[in-house]
Amino acid sequence: MRKWNWVLVLCCAVLMSLAITPSAWAERGVTDTEIRIGQYGPQTGPAALWGAVARGTGCFFDMINAEGGIHGRKITYYLRDDGYMPPRTKAIVKELVEDKGIFALASGVGTATGMAVKKYLEKKKVPWVGPATGSSHWAYPPAKYLWADYPLYFDEAAILINYAVKTLGKKKIAFFYQNDDYGKEGLVGTEAALEKLGMKLVASVSVEPLDTDLSSHCMKLKAADPDCVINWLLPKHGAIILGTAAKLGFKPQWMTTSTLSDIPIMYKISKGLFKDVIFVTFAELPDSQAPLMKKYRAAQEKFAPKDRWGIFFYAGFYFVEPMVEGLKRCGKNLTVENFVKAMDSIKDFKGIGPKISYGPKQRQGTRTVFLAKCLEGGKIERISDWMTSDIDVQKVIKRLSR
Repeated sequence: MRKWNWVLVLCCAVLMSLAITPSAWAERGVTDTEIRIGQYGPQTGPAALWGAVARGTGCFFDMINAEGGIHGRKITYYLRDDGYMPPRTKAIVKELVEDKGIFALASGVGTATGMAVKKYLEKKKVPWVGPATGSSHWAYPPAKYLWADYPLYFDEAAILINYAVKTLGKKKIAFFYQNDDYGKEGLVGTEAALEKLGMKLVASVSVEPLDTDLSSHCMKLKAADPDCVINWLLPKHGAIILGTAAKLGFKPQWMTTSTLSDIPIMYKISKGLFKDVIFVTFAELPDSQAPLMKKYRAAQEKFAPKDRWGIFFYAGFYFVEPMVEGLKRCGKNLTVENFVKAMDSIKDFKGIGPKISYGPKQRQGTRTVFLAKCLEGGKIERISDWMTSDIDVQKVIKRLSR
């Protein structure tokens, strides 16, 4: 009889411990006081300038925690440097999920790096919000635990082409791109947009991420005699090609995707040659007086004073604004399944970018951007209102798979 008394006591103790900290046992990465969130980002390597995205996210979470967190829980944030190398990204994400036990993954720079972990995250049922890339892979087809808010590269390309042809009157367009999924989606989007206008590229030239001498690339572009060149590149290549072109006396109208939209730094590393470049952007301009932008600038000054304020940095806020909204909508009952329902309930959410909406079959939150132009001294002129692309995504995806 005494033996059964001890068993009863032991069972009661276990049940009491479960009652004391139910959430700690109920969901990976969630306790009564904590939500664990991770991110990979290139703090070193050829894409290091984009590493500011992950640091911006950390600053955003610091601000949220200073305001009391989310329903009594503070965000514990894990940032890891993947150097823009997919094998390292895979190792990092496995560590974040299996060792750190994160509830969700925030953002993460790069198409190739993201593709290296996409299936793993889906298998592990890890929510992933705001990949820092405009690839179609994140939302077409929709995946249950993944939500994108970076405008599609297809859409950026179409909007640039329409502006170049219809507004600027350009007739001979060339395309210079990184030889991977990132660059190829821009290329295919550009070709599809030109086809609708009855036009074709006069040249398309690719570059590898580790290339540093772009002389031969630039000569190929110049030989086609374009009046406009669209770049889909790393920031370092965006600066190098302008310097190389200047030496060759090659002066087309340069245009670029949002990945080169941090104008003060692009102006600096190009030694002023970024002047007159037209670019896509998905969030407010750096000096915007919008209330949220003022609030975020104050957060940067308080929590990340060593970081430079620019779109690469505050993009880290923008990409995860919907994640925080979803966490808030879950209330105290934060589980993966409740988070999925909360994210899918988001309609016309407005942060520092365009309106964002999701649903069970809609995981591309927005297809809207605007255009701006780099001026002398790295200043910025907005040259369009918000514009939404009407390109047929499914048709372009089929074109990409050929």
